[in-house]
Amino acid sequence: MKNRLFAMRGISCIFLSLFLFSAMGQNPIIKNQFTADPTARVFEGKMYLYTSHDIPSPIERLKEWFCMEDYHVFSSNNLVDWQDHGVIVSQDNVPWVAPESYSMWAPDCVYKEGKYYFYFPSTPGGEVMRGFGIGVATSDTPYGPFTPEENPIEGVSGIDPCVLIDSDGESYLYWSGRGMSVAKLKDNMLELDSEPIQIEGLPEGFKEGPFVFKRNDTYYYTFPWVREETETLAYATGDNPMGPFKFQGIIMEESPAGCWTNHHSIVEYENQWYLFYHHNDYSPDFDKNRSVRIDSLFFNLDGTIQQVIPTLRGVGNTPSIAQIQLDRYTDISTSGASIDYVNMENLFDGWKLIFNEKDAWSSYNNVDFSKTKNKEITAKVLSKTGGTLKISINNPNKGKSIVSELNVPSNSNWQEISVPLNKAPDGVNNIQVSLVNEGNLEIDWITFK
Repeated sequence: MKNRLFAMRGISCIFLSLFLFSAMGQNPIIKNQFTADPTARVFEGKMYLYTSHDIPSPIERLKEWFCMEDYHVFSSNNLVDWQDHGVIVSQDNVPWVAPESYSMWAPDCVYKEGKYYFYFPSTPGGEVMRGFGIGVATSDTPYGPFTPEENPIEGVSGIDPCVLIDSDGESYLYWSGRGMSVAKLKDNMLELDSEPIQIEGLPEGFKEGPFVFKRNDTYYYTFPWVREETETLAYATGDNPMGPFKFQGIIMEESPAGCWTNHHSIVEYENQWYLFYHHNDYSPDFDKNRSVRIDSLFFNLDGTIQQVIPTLRGVGNTPSIAQIQLDRYTDISTSGASIDYVNMENLFDGWKLIFNEKDAWSSYNNVDFSKTKNKEITAKVLSKTGGTLKISINNPNKGKSIVSELNVPSNSNWQEISVPLNKAPDGVNNIQVSLVNEGNLEIDWITFK
């Protein structure tokens, strides 16, 4: 299996700049390459996502470890459709980075006084490849091109940079490595303006990947934290950007699938807060290849963060004319329904929904029918036994109704079947698909036309 996954990961090395694809708001959101360590920022009214990029290692030293040689940036104005702006910084174009170090780990990007500053860690070149430096690249746009500085930031040794620009204009750099550190930045955003200090008030145990933001008058210091075996996402709060902070609790629990790392960012967009994080969805047997997810995040009245439960459905409305992946469900029956990969030779082909009991069902929320008057439904299905699918919609204002039934003849190959709708839905609806009879039936996707 592992050899197959390494071959599959090679596919992720080939893609086009400025590639626009429809992610349909489902997790994971980037579906043609591995992405990790997401830092989301709102620039110019759009969401920009800066990620590290896991690849198959071309050198023996990193065959079973993290291997990253460059960074991509993606953008979206609806958190559903993501544009890939291509590589913005690579180990090949940073003067101070050691060749073939493949250590372009978690980045950040901020905007100040007309310029975008991209912060990233890597291994410095020289006779002894030891430790990490943190460098800066600058651009006039959030998507580049970015020009790296000749040298890393002096006085900083570590990984996972995060920059907070406070409401008074002062800027702070946070990083991890030999503890969790913070220092003020000079106005040029390229040099320290204070000696680094250790963050106080955090729990014992391994911590990394700080992400700091301000909400009202409270500073939220959030971080991956190994409480038992793998990383949770946790947070502390304070009234000063340099601490001390008071530990508050867990944002997201450990992955039940055992993915060792998690890395995140938290951002508000159009009056809703979101948690960006990663998981090894496309690489279940090798957790050094990760993929970015999004879920909504909420605060309690006292300012504490409600724990986020990971979802497959993700966020945003899915257009009815898109290929709706029912395997990225909002809810699913407790028996008779399961998901699996469509193609075990290329996991980037995604997943399929499998029904093997009568009345098994899957529901998928927030399908937008408002832009087109749909007349039929098409499903890509496979069934060796044959079967009938019942498709229902549930409108919050109008209740639940059956809009079509789709008869699937027995066949050992995938087939696309279309049937008319009883009535054209309108507005935003939740949909449910269920198996009417006994049998075995697989669904890749459905769409409304």
